[in-house]
Amino acid sequence: MSVAAPRPVPYDPELEPGLAFFLDLVERIPLRAETILANREHFATIIQPIDEQVGDLPVEWEHRLIPGPAGAPDVEITIVRPARVPGASEHADAPLAPGVLGIHGGGYVLGTRFFGTGELIDLALRYGTVGVAVEYRLAPEHPAPAQVEDCYAALEWFAANAAELGVDPERIIVSGASAGGGLAAAVALVARDRSGPRLAGQLLNCPMIDDRNDTVSSYQYDGIGAWDRNNNDTGWNAMLGPDRGTDRVSPHAAPARATDLGGLPPAYIEVGSAEVFRDESVDYALRIWAAGGQAELHVWSGAYHGFSGFSPDAIVSRAAVAARDSWLRRVLSA
Repeated sequence: MSVAAPRPVPYDPELEPGLAFFLDLVERIPLRAETILANREHFATIIQPIDEQVGDLPVEWEHRLIPGPAGAPDVEITIVRPARVPGASEHADAPLAPGVLGIHGGGYVLGTRFFGTGELIDLALRYGTVGVAVEYRLAPEHPAPAQVEDCYAALEWFAANAAELGVDPERIIVSGASAGGGLAAAVALVARDRSGPRLAGQLLNCPMIDDRNDTVSSYQYDGIGAWDRNNNDTGWNAMLGPDRGTDRVSPHAAPARATDLGGLPPAYIEVGSAEVFRDESVDYALRIWAAGGQAELHVWSGAYHGFSGFSPDAIVSRAAVAARDSWLRRVLSA
């Protein structure tokens, strides 16, 4: 006898127009193995170039090519920082800026680093941060661990070149949403396990961290929402292939697989109550606390995947942004 899927949590009515706008924007090309390339082509048409994102804002950027992981190609990055005043001298005793390694989302199969540079521009304006956006390799052409290794190579470069960039190496955080949040969590695990750069924090926005896709919330959002259970299957299958769902999956690919979450940098975890990633995000925070770590968890009522970006004026979105800003102020000023 078949078992009915659990009833989904209803959306906050104030968020529904933003969700409808997002679904129209992406044109609802179902994300399946055979449509990954079509989805990439469509996403390329809706991601603004960085010069358009910046416009007249007092922010500057530069593109660089940095060493990639051992035996792998170099990695493209974009550095985003507050604009420097022309003619101003650079004093050796000038205060060092916080740093943010920004990792874009896209289910491990879509997007470019410019999908996440909007956050780095905003942080540069409000907190004076120097951000690094990393162009990691995508699945299925590049299966795991290519994605996290590219991102970790960018972190190592960032920390090693902090002085040149005017960054305090003790105040670098890693940040990402969706698959970017999963990679941010994975980078934090890799840095701990390899005794690498010490991160000041990890901002995990609706993170994609569990390849098993077997939580209640994953079944509640099967065929509905901004990112559903089927999209999730596509992304994980592309990245992990036949290893998916087996004991061969590394925590550096799917952070929810980690059995030890001790010794990690403070985490900020946010997620909507009405989305696939709700339960795995809550469980990740619970296990960080159980290991004696620091985590701040926010589950926003009736919120869909990526709600604060597409419904910015909703009351719950403004609350989410304020809570995130509170954490950032505390971590970046520490």
